[in-house]
Amino acid sequence: MDEKTPKPLWILAVRADFSAAHALRHYQGKCEAVHGHNFAVEITVQGSKLTPDTGLLVDFKDLKTDLQTVLSGLDHQDLNRLPAFTRLNPSSENIAAHIYRELLPLMRARDVRLRSVSVSEKNAQTATYMEE
Repeated sequence: MDEKTPKPLWILAVRADFSAAHALRHYQGKCEAVHGHNFAVEITVQGSKLTPDTGLLVDFKDLKTDLQTVLSGLDHQDLNRLPAFTRLNPSSENIAAHIYRELLPLMRARDVRLRSVSVSEKNAQTATYMEE
């Protein structure tokens, strides 16, 4: 392909959720007390090669399984008590970065690039983490 020929790129997204408690240290507001959320998580992956037999970048089912594997360690937990958040505040931003880092080797094994992880506490607010 020359520079003028577009290179194909597919972006896939899957969503899941988990329930957990957390407290935001040094927040100086109601969220400094332990409280819970039903967190919604969306991941996006990208790639430029589809499998010749199925025409898939990666099966949505496999992406959902990998995401659930990571979220199972967070679900119904007090996030402040987990090793990842004993010093780091379990904010939506830091939760998104944690999920991203946990998913990264799983996505590499599937030969797709993990593009982003978004975490929402409510429908109106979302934190997204990605690496350039």
